[in-house]
This record gives sequence, C-alpha cells and structure tokens, in this order.
Amino acid sequence: MLNRRTVLSACLISALACTPALAQNPPEGPLHIVVPTTPGSTPDLLARLIGPKLSQRLGRPVVVENRTGASGNIGAEAVARAAPNGSTVLIAASTLATGAMLQPSSTFEATKDLAPVMLMGWSRLVLVTHTGTGFKSIDDLLQAARKAPGKLNYGSPGNGTPNHLAAELFKTATKTYIMHIPYRGSAQQLTDLVAGQIDMAPLTASAVAPHVRSGKLVPLAVTGDKRSPLLPGVPALSEQGIPGVDGNIWYGMFAPRGTPTEFVSRLNTLISDILRGEEAALSAQGFELETSTPQDLQQLLTRDTVRWGELIKLQGIKP
Repeated sequence: MLNRRTVLSACLISALACTPALAQNPPEGPLHIVVPTTPGSTPDLLARLIGPKLSQRLGRPVVVENRTGASGNIGAEAVARAAPNGSTVLIAASTLATGAMLQPSSTFEATKDLAPVMLMGWSRLVLVTHTGTGFKSIDDLLQAARKAPGKLNYGSPGNGTPNHLAAELFKTATKTYIMHIPYRGSAQQLTDLVAGQIDMAPLTASAVAPHVRSGKLVPLAVTGDKRSPLLPGVPALSEQGIPGVDGNIWYGMFAPRGTPTEFVSRLNTLISDILRGEEAALSAQGFELETSTPQDLQQLLTRDTVRWGELIKLQGIKP
C-alpha cells in the first residue's frame, strides 16, 4: 500500500521530470504569435516575416493573431495569461513599457508577467518639419520655441505613443514649450505635416525618408545618439548638444512567464538566424536589426518602464 510520503515523493519526481520534457517536446499544435497592433504595423510585419521559416524549423504551424486595443494591453495580457507551454508568444513594440500606466484599470505588469525571449531591432525617430517653417537645424527650432513659447506645435500618433514621449522628453531636456497635437495614428499626421497644418513631428525614418528626399520635409535630428542608415546625413540629437533624448522604438518577443528556458533559448537561436537572413530587406525599410539575450531585453523593458513612468507622471500624460 502506498503511504502519504510515497505518494508525495512520486508527485514531486513526476513534476520535476515534466519540466525538461516540456522544454524538449513543446506542444505539437500551432505556435501562436500574438501581435497587439494592427495589420501592417512593424510588429505585424516582423511576425509575418519570420512565421513561415519558423514554422519549417519548428516543424509545427505558426499562426499570427492581431489582438489590438487598450494601448496594446489586450494582446499583451492575453499572452501573459496563456499557458506557459510553448504555444504562445508576443511580438510587441516599446509601448509595452507604458501600456499599463496609461490604462488605470489594468492589473497587468509587463516586467513581471511576461518572460523576455529576445530583442529584434529598432526604428529610429526623426524630428522633421515642413519647409514653411524655415527651420534648417535644431538651433533654429529652439530659438523660435524660446522666443514665443506655445506658438509652435508638434503632432504625434496619439497620447502615450513613443513619438509623443520622445517629444516630451525633448521639451524637458531643452526647457521649451511646444504644443502637442495628438492624432489617431500616424497617417493623417504625416499628411498634415507635409501640408503645413502642423509645424513638426517625430516620425520613423522609414515614414519620412521619401518626403525628405523629395524636399517636402526638412529633417532636424534623429533622436538618441546614432544616425539612421536611411538618412545618414541627419545628425543625432546628441551630436547637437542634446544628450539623453532617446525615443527610438524597439521591438521584442515575449512569452508567458514560466515558459521553459530551454524553449525560450531555442526560439532565440532560431529567430536570430532567420532575422540575420532578412537583414538587407529589413534595413531597406529602415529597420535596424539587433538581437539580444532574454536578460538584456528584460533590462531594456525595466529601464523604459522606469524612465517613461517618471516622464508620464511629470507631464501628467493621460491616454
């Protein structure tokens, strides 16, 4: 007859034995890549780019699911609540660091509820203006902003977006007041900027490069400390005496907390290899490939959660 100690010992041994088995033999069903943004967004494009090759290498279907809403929280929370068995992952942008802060009812914390898999790369933001302002440099912009505080304005794709936060960080660093005009997405914002309806905007290099080359927009600076390969002639803000204003957008993959580390490591290796094979095509679209360890992505997420949280409180930013 089995006594209580024997039963408990058997259960413990069974539980420990299941962990490596799960890592080595993930579910045979589809791997669901949840994208918390709309079709055509960078996370969506990344998911659909890697999906077919990842399916071949894993030997199982890969399904991309767009689950949008609540500043990306709906999709991210769905992944956080999914079973940590290698069936579900998330590809998200750096808005993951601020989504919960801008949704007061949310109980989701990305730094605690998700397991990082890898950083995938970056999109650099470029501060651009239309030709009618006459600005040729950041100094021109700062002189005008300080001469008439509140007269100039800038557009963003919406409250709490990386573009909005980057602009507010720029204002804080330069001690200027430039009025914010939020849009619902970047398409109309870009149209209005080219038409001269708004004065300036921080937008991705891929979005503005054609208009810069055609002479319709004037680039003033790339945020952060590195130039964009798409616009190599445009200096970074740090080169112009304004360090610490890094609003560039990163993209990363996450899994539910508790997903076996062996499976996370395998995904990291496979996807890094797939992305390296697509680097030329990605670079042509302004995407800067950079992969990382799970630990490095966790540090990046934590850093942005802290620094953007401080800025959101300081500026009283609401969704």
